[in-house]
Amino acid sequence: MGRPGGFSYSEQADGTVVITHHGRVATRLRGPRAAEFLTEVARSDAQLVMARWTGAYKHGNERAARQHPRNR
Repeated sequence: MGRPGGFSYSEQADGTVVITHHGRVATRLRGPRAAEFLTEVARSDAQLVMARWTGAYKHGNERAARQHPRNR
């Protein structure tokens, strides 16, 4: 899954799902959470789903928000 977002995931034999970001482990999901993730990633854009599950979905807009007149 080498898309521009940099996220990828792999399902291991024991049912654990490992989500990586640019080759580094971002999170590991086990049990019902792993099953829920796999169901959701099959229905939606995988990059957005992985970003949300790892908590990285907010990154990228902080610099722009800092420049907004309201935040000066």
